[in-house]
Amino acid sequence: MTSALPPSLRLAWWGTAWLRGHVVTDLVVDAVLADDATHAVAGLPGTDRTETLVVALGRLRAAGVSGLGAAFPTEGDPVGLGGPAAFNADALEAGEAVVAAEAGLGLVPHRTGAAVTWTTYAASRRQLPDVGEADRQLRSALVESANSLARLDVARWRPDVADELLNLRHRAGILAPAGVPERCVDLAGRGLQAMGIVELALEDDGGAVSASEILAREAALRPLARAGRRALVAACSPEVWPPD
Repeated sequence: MTSALPPSLRLAWWGTAWLRGHVVTDLVVDAVLADDATHAVAGLPGTDRTETLVVALGRLRAAGVSGLGAAFPTEGDPVGLGGPAAFNADALEAGEAVVAAEAGLGLVPHRTGAAVTWTTYAASRRQLPDVGEADRQLRSALVESANSLARLDVARWRPDVADELLNLRHRAGILAPAGVPERCVDLAGRGLQAMGIVELALEDDGGAVSASEILAREAALRPLARAGRRALVAACSPEVWPPD
């Protein structure tokens, strides 16, 4: 499964695999594009052209890049970003980005229909959550959020959310390229699952009868959303991957 994955996850994982010689060019193109028509990269240093994905990856390899990491920031929690302001602002608006730390570059995806154009920025050094720490935080947040939502009678207002919380072990698998640690593949899947639960629970007011109920539900879900994003960043950032 790749089509439902965020573009930054696909580019980070499969771009890293290509840069490190684990996958051939056709495979990385198919995996990054998934159901999209095309991906292009604008603003790379040394050219005023918008490059194809393959040419852009070649330029990054020539610049000494051996890995791409993802960021999934939101207002108040710019996880995976290190600045500067222009890059952070665009990444926050998009909700995701890719960082080529060795070249000091950041890429932000912008979608137009079935086409994605990555805009290139200067990117500063970033601090990243440790894989083990992100794993522990996600497990803790799932328990705490499930307990909080149970107290708020989640089964009454969103039975589909309750079903998701009861079936955490049953989730769709993720197709990852060679070189991504199995622990990170699992962590990414659980991070996406957590973010999906939050998105599902916040789709509407779920029959809430007061503003206080809505605020209580948002408060119960906020730690889970934060833990899910941090898990995804750690799982998609080769800088912090555990050794093979």
